[in-house]
Amino acid sequence: MKSKQTPKSFLLILLLVLLASVALFIFYITRPSHQAESVVEEFYIYEQKAQFSDSWELLHSQMKDKFTKGHYIQDRAHVFMNHFGVETFSFTVNDVKKMDEWSMEKGSKPLKGVYYMTVVQTFKGKYGHFRLHQDVYVAKEKEKWKILWDYHK
Repeated sequence: MKSKQTPKSFLLILLLVLLASVALFIFYITRPSHQAESVVEEFYIYEQKAQFSDSWELLHSQMKDKFTKGHYIQDRAHVFMNHFGVETFSFTVNDVKKMDEWSMEKGSKPLKGVYYMTVVQTFKGKYGHFRLHQDVYVAKEKEKWKILWDYHK
């Protein structure tokens, strides 16, 4: 009789572990810090593929006020691909942290609940290997996470 209960107990424990794992996974991917980091990763994947139109769409409206979509696409392609002579790059996202309030530049509207992280892009081009470190900020705008850069002087 014990052998019949053991498989049932094992299956019950296995089911509970599986449910707990799924719950933890859902909790992890729905955390705001994870969502903010995911948007940054999506942005730089578009940039890797030279899909600058798609990456521009992930910019916050305060960023879009700095340059038009056409200008952004042309400038990003020129600077990174043409000028540096690289075809693509790798990147890492490090140190995701939350800030209660942050503004993009002096005089701009302060944003609440902003996440920031450091992105390190590694390029291999005609001028050798080099890395670009940039703090990237993410804030919600119309219920979507959007990218900002720091313009304080």
